[in-house]
Amino acid sequence: MSFEEIEAIGICDWNKLEPKRFTYKPQYLRPYDVDVKIIACGICGSDIHCIKGHYGKPFLPLAVGHEIVGYIVGMGAEVDKKKFAIGDRVGVGPECDSCGKCWRCEHGIENNCEQMVTTFHGTYPSGVHSQGGYANYVRVNNKFAFRIPDDLDTISAAPLMCGGITGYRPLLTAGVKKGTKVGVSGIGGIGHMTILFAKALGAEVTAISRNDKKREIAKKLGADHYVSMEDAKFPSEFKNSLDVIVNTASSFSEGRVKSVMSMMRPYGKFIFVTAPGAGQKLELDPGFMILGSYSVSGSAAGSPEEIDGMLQLAAAKQIKPWVETLDINEKNVTQAWKRMEEGDVRFRFVLTGYDKCFGN
Repeated sequence: MSFEEIEAIGICDWNKLEPKRFTYKPQYLRPYDVDVKIIACGICGSDIHCIKGHYGKPFLPLAVGHEIVGYIVGMGAEVDKKKFAIGDRVGVGPECDSCGKCWRCEHGIENNCEQMVTTFHGTYPSGVHSQGGYANYVRVNNKFAFRIPDDLDTISAAPLMCGGITGYRPLLTAGVKKGTKVGVSGIGGIGHMTILFAKALGAEVTAISRNDKKREIAKKLGADHYVSMEDAKFPSEFKNSLDVIVNTASSFSEGRVKSVMSMMRPYGKFIFVTAPGAGQKLELDPGFMILGSYSVSGSAAGSPEEIDGMLQLAAAKQIKPWVETLDINEKNVTQAWKRMEEGDVRFRFVLTGYDKCFGN
């Protein structure tokens, strides 16, 4: 199957953040590309940042969405038939292409390729813009399409394609295993999935939040402990209690980060998976870092190998993100964006009903 145009829902005016229908011509089908008919797409915080211009305003119209699940309906001539077949259910995350030639690509960390093309808001070397999963189809390099295990349902798989791998990868690279004491700072879309994966790896998990409001939620997610930053005993009575902290909070100050970091044991690892708003900077005290022998790092999505491993673990452990489904249409997308900004979702929206919206 091939097509000349793709139908999508997105923004057409930076001054009016109202989703509209539009059509666009995709990147030409290269020998290693696959065409995916979309059946579900999670709504990520990145979608909101993008439509509000936090990543710049390079082109319009623009369809966002990079937590995609769908069926392969077309393949380039060089796609390995042992890897994919027409009809396979696959997921697509934040990346849709990379150069394939640099040191990073050659060493299996395509997610860090400096010429990586994002699934939406990106531009291919040909000059064609990439568009996301609020559409009936998407065309991507087959290296960035991932077979969804049969034991993993579509609705659970969608948010794993960005939020899930963003939380899972730092646990993997930090060597989390049975008995590792892991802190998760920020209990939201990414944070709740990080807790689920940390528990699946056998860790002892401490959920860390600004106040006491999410204590019961954290318990239901499987967290062993809960720390409120409003607790009079924070952070003094929680020092030297954690081996690894994954920071999923999207807003933070130096004081907050330093307080949370002080919960780590010497040689602890503090990993950022989210960043503050544009223009915000974070300063860290080198003396504090040295005395604690702390490591601070960042983590961006995941490599193809890591994403495959995450999906296998999610299927084996039946990891199910907390989601609310909405049929994709202009009204529901508007509602979901508004509620996301207000923090009124536990914890991810997944758009469904694609045939109803776009037809077969």
